[in-house]
Amino acid sequence: MFKRLSFVLLFFILTVGYCLTGSIVWAQREGIKAIEPITQDDRILILSPHPDDETIGCAGIIQQALSAGAQVRVVYLTNGDHNQIAFIVYEKRLTLRKGEFIHMGEVRRLEAIKAMKLLGLSEKDLIFLGYPDFGTFTIFSKYWQDTKPFKSLLTRISTVPYKENLSFGAPYKGESILSDIKRVLLDYKPNKIFVSHPADTNVDHKALYLFLQVALRDLSKELPPPKVYPYLIHCVGWPLPRHYHPELNLTPPKQFSDSQINWLGFSLTPEQLNKKHQAILCYKSQTESSAFYLLSFGRRNELFGDYPAITLEKQMSLKEKAVSFFGFSNMYDDSDIDALVDLDNLLGTKGQVSYAVVDNSILIRIEKAEGLNRKFSLMLYLFGYSDKIPFTEMPKIRILSKHNKYKVFDRRKMIKTEGTSLELKSKELIFKVPLEILGNPEFILTSIKAYRGVLPVDAIAFRKIEIK
Repeated sequence: MFKRLSFVLLFFILTVGYCLTGSIVWAQREGIKAIEPITQDDRILILSPHPDDETIGCAGIIQQALSAGAQVRVVYLTNGDHNQIAFIVYEKRLTLRKGEFIHMGEVRRLEAIKAMKLLGLSEKDLIFLGYPDFGTFTIFSKYWQDTKPFKSLLTRISTVPYKENLSFGAPYKGESILSDIKRVLLDYKPNKIFVSHPADTNVDHKALYLFLQVALRDLSKELPPPKVYPYLIHCVGWPLPRHYHPELNLTPPKQFSDSQINWLGFSLTPEQLNKKHQAILCYKSQTESSAFYLLSFGRRNELFGDYPAITLEKQMSLKEKAVSFFGFSNMYDDSDIDALVDLDNLLGTKGQVSYAVVDNSILIRIEKAEGLNRKFSLMLYLFGYSDKIPFTEMPKIRILSKHNKYKVFDRRKMIKTEGTSLELKSKELIFKVPLEILGNPEFILTSIKAYRGVLPVDAIAFRKIEIK
């Protein structure tokens, strides 16, 4: 019996040691640098898609800021009222009525208040917007101006239903969310913003990052540019191992090992880590079903990092620059390739997506598996921003392609376009979209999703492309 216990104990020590050593080596290999110190002059803004994301991603930062004498404010995009599976586990009953979903959101709001008080914040430091959980990306891409407001599939609500929230009664439209975020930015004037990551697989996390990008550009003449630190929460197969491992480091997902993200780390003290653990447990409605996942972020550090913006110069004709654009020629050095973005596993391959601006059109070239069959389709998102046109009026373009056919949508309507094309080859496909269709933007927020049938199989993060 003693030998068996000794063997188990030795195996556990070796396993933990291996994981810890592997994490440290991985972090060193990734070149993770420490985030710049927080001072008492900092005004920290935490943008959280749902109640619990602020704790999972930034509990250490919050504590460090408060101990340094800095100001901290947390803004919640949604009340998290769409996670019906978690609430069925939590309340042990079906929750299908409209009032029950509002009840879910109120439960999560109260949990957030409790968690933030534990970390040292007061309720007056928290702002709840109350927009639809699992609906904000759809709002960003489709619901603006004179369209009817978005209606949540489960709640069947189309306005903010929470009387305690900042914009009670505001319609579920893009301008409502954008206005709220700009209002917070102008009132608070943060110099450091922590926000959900553009590579996050959760749609609300993507949306909050996109709304922030637009809001900051809208306010660029009224607000000194703050530093923005995205934090990643949802990523397939990450972090591992699951459950609470305070002895381990949190390292970037391996699928980002060749990305251009400049990762930064913040190391938590044992006391900060312990409080983070307690704060996560405040979200009982979530931990009863997902503690193994949420607690896996309770580690020795927190991670932050964003992709750099891609800057594209307008080129000569495609014929003259085609070789360098495709990147296959020995006649040009790497400086002739306008932009290359690593892409892991798109359609089962490891390839690249490249961008160029030619003949007043943006070209997006995607490597693909040879002999790609007709069951695969792609969704290309192109959201342009212009300093001359309000973003509410700018086109919100989506292009859905299947094999060699495609459809173009602006918000909720399919549109006919001139100059748009799709060229399909054995190992690549090339979209060409005139900049005029995008509103002749100064920058574009773009992403691609790949589908097998109706099931998404891969995606690339939203990237910001500046056009000179």
